[in-house]
Amino acid sequence: MASENKYPDLTGFKALSFDCYGTIIDWETGYLSTVRLLTAQLPDSHPLKTEPPLEAMRRLNEVTNAFEHAQPTLPYNEILAESITAFARDDLQLPGLSDSIAEPFGNSPGTWIAFPDSIAALQKLRKYYKLAILSNVDNRNIQATVEQRLTPARFDAVYTAQDIGSYKPSHRNFEYLFEHLRSDLGVDRDKNELLHVARSLTADHVPAKEIGLPSVWISRGGDTAKGRGVGGDYEKLKDKVAFGWRFDTLGDFADEVERQFAAKSGS
Repeated sequence: MASENKYPDLTGFKALSFDCYGTIIDWETGYLSTVRLLTAQLPDSHPLKTEPPLEAMRRLNEVTNAFEHAQPTLPYNEILAESITAFARDDLQLPGLSDSIAEPFGNSPGTWIAFPDSIAALQKLRKYYKLAILSNVDNRNIQATVEQRLTPARFDAVYTAQDIGSYKPSHRNFEYLFEHLRSDLGVDRDKNELLHVARSLTADHVPAKEIGLPSVWISRGGDTAKGRGVGGDYEKLKDKVAFGWRFDTLGDFADEVERQFAAKSGS
């Protein structure tokens, strides 16, 4: 990775595609708030009763990923509801508690808040690029997020797993992105006009390397063992990813973009 102020050129791209939850929206905090409702009911001796309940969150995320793979056309809000029901029943032996939690959990992503740097960063980036979202979240939740959580930031396009009928890391999702950016916004990834920006290594950066898509890792602490969360372990995945840039936050990325464009214009 290049040192500060010596990042590879960012000024040649026409558009940025974003993973939303985890990159722009504080996915893990929102997720944990529901996980705690379950783990609080566990005896102190249970291995998943920790604070914060990170292992429980990771396990629930594994269950969710399995449902995404098995039922790729099922909208994300329904995936979440099924996942937390199965997790409470099978992993926690708390089947009754999930009944009142499942549907609210499925509809909760639209209520999760943006990281403090996200909106200002998106406003900066919009001055230089067209902006698109490629998300695994369903249309209802993403609409609530864009309209209620990310204003006054604006996006030129939003594409979801519900539109596509599969979930990242499937290459189908990225192929859909490329096709629609070309037809909707005149952005051609084959001409190196698109840069993908994401937190998750497993859902975004692994497939980005596989299909040769330039990408930026917004690590948000995920470059350390303590901050790994559910986006994948970099030490285990470093040979499977090839992002050209890494920044701690979206705000740091936007600042570097602004610096590079200013330097290029001579201002």
